[in-house]
Amino acid sequence: MPEITKRQARRFMLARQNLWPPRELEGKSGVLEHMRRVRCIQFDPLNIVGRNPDLVLQARVGDFRPSVLEELLYQDRALLDGWDKMRSIVPVEDWPHFRRRREGARNHRGRSRDEVDAIVPAVRRELEARGPLSSIDLDFGRAVDWSWAPTRLARAALESMCDWGDLIVHHKVNTRKVYDFAHKHIPHEILSAPDPNETIEQYHEWYVQRRVGSVGLVPDGGGAAGAWLGLPGIKSRQRAAIVERLLERGQLLQLDVEGLAQPCLIRSEDAATLDCVLRNDAMPPRASIIAPLDNLIWDRRFTEELFGFSYVWEVYKPVDQREYGYYVLPVLYGDRFVARFEPGRKGKREALTIANWWWEEGITPVPEMQASLVDCFRNFLAYLGRDELLITEDALAQADLGWLRVAS
Repeated sequence: MPEITKRQARRFMLARQNLWPPRELEGKSGVLEHMRRVRCIQFDPLNIVGRNPDLVLQARVGDFRPSVLEELLYQDRALLDGWDKMRSIVPVEDWPHFRRRREGARNHRGRSRDEVDAIVPAVRRELEARGPLSSIDLDFGRAVDWSWAPTRLARAALESMCDWGDLIVHHKVNTRKVYDFAHKHIPHEILSAPDPNETIEQYHEWYVQRRVGSVGLVPDGGGAAGAWLGLPGIKSRQRAAIVERLLERGQLLQLDVEGLAQPCLIRSEDAATLDCVLRNDAMPPRASIIAPLDNLIWDRRFTEELFGFSYVWEVYKPVDQREYGYYVLPVLYGDRFVARFEPGRKGKREALTIANWWWEEGITPVPEMQASLVDCFRNFLAYLGRDELLITEDALAQADLGWLRVAS
């Protein structure tokens, strides 16, 4: 394929991510359209101005509200809580493809597995008798050494059974998961479907292609970070061999991007999207607020190379090591990141606050950008169900944001 510029590469990636332009999708159908395009949204329970999946979707779906995602997960059962790139949300129809992952979890003899196995029959009986349950509904309260930290035996058992595919998350009460039997909620034709990938080689090839599609544009090479994180059983050398086979068969394509040392990968079925982006250079820029674990910026190093934007989610850093703040969100305008801000909610009405704001170097907010940011924050307030935006004196002094007050 011909070499393209960084600008064209950014716009292709944004188009694949339903961000070129943002907020064009609508309603449940829009959420499902995006999910079926990227196949996976990473989950994190931290909720400052919404959890990560909510923040991902508000940038793509113009009328998105968190209740829409809750309905798709726990009433319609069109989506599932599961594992993909770490804890994630995936379409229910992907269930058969993850059979090997579930079998791997069932066969793994990790910490305290004997103690978990010993209570599984009792947990099943409780679920059969009482219906959906969370760990606090069960009496197996002693702590066990499990996963990355000690936890209650009841929780270890329920989460293990979910990883095996016996249970699914029926619903959540805030961050607490309530479980029920998978066969009660997943259609039989999906639950009993054979793995579409007959061999482990086919499974690995499917997974590499899937992960490229989840991002859109992926550097060909690199370590375990970014888009390649969480591919079970695939080390970097194996991945290189898989990519080579997919390139030979034309299922992946290599793309040279001006100024990048290594070529990039796209799926062959996305070549039409690239062609559309290359032919349409007249899209007016619009602003959007990007989630901290958005697929777009999974690979932080690639984000810096392609967008010139260095971003670290600093929630897990000690206070004295943070460059910006505890919870900071990127701001996209057109095909460039122009700012980042520290949000919060304040007062009985939980007004949206901007505690701090940092423009990227060289950015001057011209009137067109200001108008787009006002529209973006009005949409963000609607997503949060709030009508008031408060800008702290620090943020006003940092960034001269008085014009943004009209968003509320």
